[in-house]
Amino acid sequence: MMETTQQNSTKQEILQHLMKRTQATALELAESLEISPQAIRRHLKDLETEGLIIYKSVQTGMGRPQHIYELTTQGRDRFPHSYDQFAVSFLDTLAETMGHDQLTQVLHKQWQRKAMHYRQLLGTGSVQERVAHLVELRKAEGYMAEWYPNEQAKIQNSKFKSDSILEEVEGYILIEHNCAISNVAESFPSVCGHELEMFGAVLHDCTVERTHWIVNGEHRCGYLITKQKEEGRRKKEEVV
Repeated sequence: MMETTQQNSTKQEILQHLMKRTQATALELAESLEISPQAIRRHLKDLETEGLIIYKSVQTGMGRPQHIYELTTQGRDRFPHSYDQFAVSFLDTLAETMGHDQLTQVLHKQWQRKAMHYRQLLGTGSVQERVAHLVELRKAEGYMAEWYPNEQAKIQNSKFKSDSILEEVEGYILIEHNCAISNVAESFPSVCGHELEMFGAVLHDCTVERTHWIVNGEHRCGYLITKQKEEGRRKKEEVV
């Protein structure tokens, strides 16, 4: 019984790794999960049989082709989704009844409420503390989120074009490998714009920019979070 539980746990770790990294070889998985290549290949064979992963053969050099593994649609569906096709059908009905313009206003109002809720939960800690807490909230909602400092964060700062310089600022990267509302986002991409606005409202002293977008065919949604200088922060708070 314990052995079966451990096997299932390892398989789940393999699926999570492929969800985050898009694709990997058996050797890369073995090194990442710190188990033998032989054991990894047994798990990969089981996951392939279950229809959760597929592989493509890539020729590198004169040796045998390498198998590159990635998730199938069924494999990606193993990760939680907060909303399903019922939500999409419901929004379709609202659009037919109210019209798309009014539906957009309703969705915008919903994300505003979500932003207020997040801000209450995040409190008034440092930017890093709030980003870390936000990621934990998103994880609980099924977004498979993670964050890390952006070591390259810089901002253009100058009074005159002649003395323009790049100044170091506090910045973070927020990545979501799984969209918990992917079905809704595919049918109503405007919700992603509202979500971006929500992040900006939640982190009111930061600028939030989208860097990756699952709806555009990428394997993750990514956001660049940059702490604003005092002047920019005052202007943003006046708007909010």
